[in-house]
Amino acid sequence: MKSRRQLPDRSSWVLALVMAGLVFAGVLIGSLIRFADNSFICSLASKKFRAAAEYASTPAQLQAIVHYATSRTTPQQNIDEISETLDVFRGRNFAPANFLVFGLGFDSLMWSALNPQGKTIFLEEDPSWVESVLKDAPLLDARTVQYRTQLKEADELLNSYRKEPMCSPAKTYLDGNYACPLALTGLPEEVYATEWDLIMIDAPRGYFPEAPGRMAAIFSAAVMARARKGSGVTHVFLHDVDRKVEKTYAEEFLCQKYLVKGVGRLWHFEIPPAANVTEQDENSWFC
Repeated sequence: MKSRRQLPDRSSWVLALVMAGLVFAGVLIGSLIRFADNSFICSLASKKFRAAAEYASTPAQLQAIVHYATSRTTPQQNIDEISETLDVFRGRNFAPANFLVFGLGFDSLMWSALNPQGKTIFLEEDPSWVESVLKDAPLLDARTVQYRTQLKEADELLNSYRKEPMCSPAKTYLDGNYACPLALTGLPEEVYATEWDLIMIDAPRGYFPEAPGRMAAIFSAAVMARARKGSGVTHVFLHDVDRKVEKTYAEEFLCQKYLVKGVGRLWHFEIPPAANVTEQDENSWFC
């Protein structure tokens, strides 16, 4: 998430144009609604368009346009990977969503801008990095979290978690579940209390032995998705699936049967609530 590599200006401009297009569409719709005087135009301003106009052109969107148009530093994901998440928001008609993002970085303004009026929370393990990012983007809702795992433990955790009853799908939970080493126990209360429509896993760091790795983030995303009580599925996006740990843990907890698309180094899962899965029993595991 914190890669500071320089990418071509073309990528920055494409992202800026995407943001600008969203803002322009919202302004145009809002103008039609505001200045329409005849019944035909008014009939076009359905409730859907009125709702869209209400949350178009937010400060986050405007800031994102300026940022990506003037900066050589672009998000870690490429355009095709970003478009996979964008398509989910587009399919929701950009209605407000609950969007949880593991990681804080150069793409954070973009993710926030794609969810105007929705709840977007970023979870980051490095307090100094949070402070640095928020200096330039104070509108972001970023929380510092601590992880109990290290990347070098990934194989052992995967081989042993089934021996711990509190890691089993039938019994596991997150808040205060210290018995399960893969459970994220120290998240803000708001994260536990919210049903997330989309979860993006692009952190924590997972490229050196003492790094936290993404094992707990992947496990916890699966637990959150399975615990959903509302309608629909939880969209889980996992980046860097070209790495062993991300790929292995995704297959164990997010499940190949829920994988709907892979683009570049990104996998997109649609995970239903456990209550809606009929073939499982109390002794079954995640997949």
